[in-house]
Amino acid sequence: MDTKGRLIAGSHNRNEFVLINADEVGRVTSVKELSGQICQICGDELEITVDGEPFVACNECAFPVCRPCYEYERREGNQACPQCKTRYKRIKGSPRVEGDDEEDEFDDLDNEFDPHQTAEAALSARLNVGRGNPNASGYATPSEMDPAALGTEIPLLTYGQEEDGISADKHALIVPPFMSRGKRVHPVSDSSMSFPPRPMDPKKDLAVYGYGSVAWKERMEDWKKKQNDKLLMIKHEGGGGNNDGDELDPDLPKMDEGRQPLSRKMPIASSKLSPYRLIILLRLVILGLFFHYRILHPVHDAYGLWLTSIICEIWFAVSWIFDQFPKWVPIQRETYLDRLSLRYEKEGKPSELAHIDVFVSTVDPLKEPPLITANTVLSILAVDYPVDKVSCYVSDDGAAMLTFEALSETSEFARKWVPFCKKFSIEPRAPEWYFAQKVDYLKNTVDPSFVRERRAMKRDYEEFKVRINGLVSIAQKVPEDGWTMQDGTPWPGNNVRDHPGMIQVFLGHDGVRDIEGKVLPRLIYVSREKRPGFDHHKKAGAMNALMRVSAVISNAPYLLNVDCDHYINNSKALREAMCFMMDPTSGKKICYVQFPQRFDGIDRHDRYSNRNVVFFDINMKGLDGIQGPIYVGTGCVFRRQALYGYDAPKKAKPPGKTCNCWPNWCCFCCKSRKKHKKGKTTKDKKKIKGKDASTQVHALENIEEGIEELFEIYVCVSFANQLCDTGIDSEKASLMPQIKLEKKFGQSPVFVTSTLLEDGGVPPGASSASLLKEAIHVISCGYEDKTEWGKEVGWIYGSVTEDILTGFKMHCHGWRSVYCMPKRSAFKGSAPINLSDRLHQVLRWALGSVEIFFSRHCPIWYGYGCGLKPLERFSYINSIVYPLTALPLIAYCTLPAICLLTGKFIVPELTNYASIVFMALFISIAATTILEIRWGGVGIDDMWRNEQFWVIGGVSSHFFALLQGLLKVVAGVNTSFTVTSKAADDGEFSELYVFKWTSLLIPPLTLLIMNIIGVVVGVSDAINNGYESWGPLFGKLFFALWVIVHLYPFLKGMMGKQSNVPTIIIVWSILLASILSLLWVRINPFLSKGGLSLEVCGLDCN
Repeated sequence: MDTKGRLIAGSHNRNEFVLINADEVGRVTSVKELSGQICQICGDELEITVDGEPFVACNECAFPVCRPCYEYERREGNQACPQCKTRYKRIKGSPRVEGDDEEDEFDDLDNEFDPHQTAEAALSARLNVGRGNPNASGYATPSEMDPAALGTEIPLLTYGQEEDGISADKHALIVPPFMSRGKRVHPVSDSSMSFPPRPMDPKKDLAVYGYGSVAWKERMEDWKKKQNDKLLMIKHEGGGGNNDGDELDPDLPKMDEGRQPLSRKMPIASSKLSPYRLIILLRLVILGLFFHYRILHPVHDAYGLWLTSIICEIWFAVSWIFDQFPKWVPIQRETYLDRLSLRYEKEGKPSELAHIDVFVSTVDPLKEPPLITANTVLSILAVDYPVDKVSCYVSDDGAAMLTFEALSETSEFARKWVPFCKKFSIEPRAPEWYFAQKVDYLKNTVDPSFVRERRAMKRDYEEFKVRINGLVSIAQKVPEDGWTMQDGTPWPGNNVRDHPGMIQVFLGHDGVRDIEGKVLPRLIYVSREKRPGFDHHKKAGAMNALMRVSAVISNAPYLLNVDCDHYINNSKALREAMCFMMDPTSGKKICYVQFPQRFDGIDRHDRYSNRNVVFFDINMKGLDGIQGPIYVGTGCVFRRQALYGYDAPKKAKPPGKTCNCWPNWCCFCCKSRKKHKKGKTTKDKKKIKGKDASTQVHALENIEEGIEELFEIYVCVSFANQLCDTGIDSEKASLMPQIKLEKKFGQSPVFVTSTLLEDGGVPPGASSASLLKEAIHVISCGYEDKTEWGKEVGWIYGSVTEDILTGFKMHCHGWRSVYCMPKRSAFKGSAPINLSDRLHQVLRWALGSVEIFFSRHCPIWYGYGCGLKPLERFSYINSIVYPLTALPLIAYCTLPAICLLTGKFIVPELTNYASIVFMALFISIAATTILEIRWGGVGIDDMWRNEQFWVIGGVSSHFFALLQGLLKVVAGVNTSFTVTSKAADDGEFSELYVFKWTSLLIPPLTLLIMNIIGVVVGVSDAINNGYESWGPLFGKLFFALWVIVHLYPFLKGMMGKQSNVPTIIIVWSILLASILSLLWVRINPFLSKGGLSLEVCGLDCN
């Protein structure tokens, strides 16, 4: 799509559409400048054929006439060129008219009866004429025809047998799909075009018309030959090896390897997994014995404490079950990139790898520095994948001119960076992280020009950084009149909450190539329209807008979604995903391929568990063995059809056994089954009838329900069958009429058409100007009204964690996902390494889970009877109920301090049996952890950090998320979405000790102080009472120290390196701890009510 490098801004609702030329001063260009050759009859743009050439109607003088005018002239006019008066010849794909039988040059059997060709012509005409009268061409639509007249002109199917009352000219086989009484069965079929049915002589052989054994067999033989040429098999001959000295072709093994699976499962070794499962079962038994003892042995003098502890422990046990059993069948996967190349990248032929659209989302350039976004974009443009098959879309949901200008600079620097990366095959291909590597970059380098070019490239990148930093410094102060572009035009996004949609094609249009003259991937800037009074649905709405605009412009069958701070660390990441998606055996049922998240800039100790290694290396492997990992919001390659809400393809069941090979005496059950089948409902009969009709065209003779039903069913069947070669799913096209499609996907005909193209691609013949208008249309703020966007289609709305909902809906449709862990991490990102930002990030995740819990999409009650597996449901339930653990966790962490201050305990005096049960429980917990570390490949320090932050986040972020979620449900109070700050490069771990005030810090600090006070009071009391009180104290001390040790990273992060703790936090924490301590003194003082001391001093006064 050629936009000549200009920004396109517009609003579909306001009928605004302009091109802003940022290079020429004060010039606003019209859309017509984008058009090519103009039709001399109607003034529309000529379409582009499949070969990339403009449509030529007359081969004699090439007088410019568009296809709709050409079709109309042949059908209704004098069938001659207006300029040279030469009779128009039939062009491939056009229907026959009277006089074409005299032309013997060719017979277009493949396209003669294909309504898709005429549908594309109709779509082109519709796009070119805009939104005027759809019937402006003067064609008679079926709805305008007289029903009686239409019924009398319907040719009937006779199969060569003359019937009384039917003349020979009424015999026909093909009924055009456009004659269906105005009921369009496909979005691209325009009712403004009406074609007469092709008359067929029943006395002739059907092979003459392309139907019959001769033509069909020849076509099948050609297809088989092509398949054999593509997939050459090695014939292994036995019998002593009589090869007569012939040597096999060295390419044969490669061709044979290209037929092998592109990936394989690698189950965990049974020596690691069997003990792990055994320990889980033993732990379940021990838990049963533990609760049996705890419930039957209450503590009567501390009944409240005992009951609280029992409730908390039961909830912890249920949470553990939901977390543990989805890890029952963990697996690993291995990909074969060489086989992918052998299968889809044959030497001397164009690459057959699928197209991929990459989505990058950003909102606030001040919180998400443009330099980080630029590095992500550069790593995408330099990925190891065919350049013509990659399109990068950057969503600027803040409509910031800073982001726009930074992308402009990035596109210019990419002309140097991309060829440098591909020439020397460097890793990673994000320049910031490549030049920051502390490695010997000369190791294994043999190209003498590498050092020189690397130094020059580093200098160019430093200059690029200076320009980006200059833009950031300028953007700090916004002018009073708002920003203006280079040509003096006001920036359309000056009002962030009220601006038109904007599209800018930076790379991918004609004339923009790299410094070596090679083509670059597409780079497209998108900012969706925003108006007051509309709910824009935050990130999910932005991703859905990208999904629609990409479908109009490039329509790749696969999508990659990354955050602006997640760059591609492995240039072969897209190929890794395609090993699963394009696998011919298992790829059709995969909805997405999820990669683990890895992070840069985290300190070695990872005190706040930013890496989240336990989740990505243990939990996700377990889910991959069930139905696939959950979607985590970034680093995920999707199948576009799965995001459209379609069900996963189902395997065809093998035919049932018949009684042909069994004697009659053993077939009573079969006979009874047949009798039972006779009692089917009318609905089932209709289903079978439709299925039979789609199998054979000539089965229409069995339909005797009137001519109207004949037309409707035949149109669906013939149209669906003939769309197979175009890549459109016949089942979807035949079962979903246009009205239903528009209700589901919206009112854009181009986009609705693209949803049925399973292999992607845009409809040929559509002009650039028309596509741009449709692109602006689909990102308008009201496009999703009264559609299923956000409900069943695209990213699902209703939660700030739209990733969990989106993946859950796809799994409910029967799809499965795949977890890909290449040796070199596919993606790396930035993580908030200071405590306050980390807690806010966890708060946002937990709040999203609480929102899902109170919604209709809650996995506890949603999606039964669909394709979701039970253990997969367990994982989704665990992912949305974990914030509820905050309440029992806070209560459980408070119990040690209360026990130490009151002198009571939640467990009675232990017996030998109770001691054995408690020890067995602790040992089973430790054994489960050790075995998970063994098969998961994580370190014990990672496991311990994860356990610590589970407590820290549970008593702070999860608790506040639960409160905010309840406020939203009960009182309707919405919470604002806070973008996590992404740190720029200000020094290694520079933000680790940055401390920011937040109310999330109060609960954990209060618990910490309470338990420390409790330990001091308990030890002092034991010293005062003598050695006999030390025994009961050990259990309480262990309980309190468990809390303190888990909160230690919080304490360390709070103090920091500079001890700059906000005073307000210390004041609040000391105040709360003092109040609770005074309550203890009031409830259980050392002195009795009568004033006499009941304490034993411990001294022998005798």
